[in-house]
Amino acid sequence: MKKPSSRIREEIAKLQEQLKHAETREAERIGRVALRAGLGEIEIEETELQAAFEELAKRFRGGKPGTSERKGAGESSTGSGQSEEDASGAASGSPAEA
Repeated sequence: MKKPSSRIREEIAKLQEQLKHAETREAERIGRVALRAGLGEIEIEETELQAAFEELAKRFRGGKPGTSERKGAGESSTGSGQSEEDASGAASGSPAEA
């Protein structure tokens, strides 16, 4: 019933690879949204940019429940990723590229 350690290591390696791919997809998505919002053209220190992203994450994670629910209410079943893209497209003044 117990798994040998070699089997567990194989599973861990597979999961680490899945994690790497998931992080790459997330980074690419966030990068595209940031570029559409015009962040690529702004000269800002990476630490300042990270702090701003952390504040944004707090806002959407647990800030005020009513705020995040209102944003999601306009989206039917497209998910939160779509609303972030729409918001950044609107902020940059360009049409959303979905």
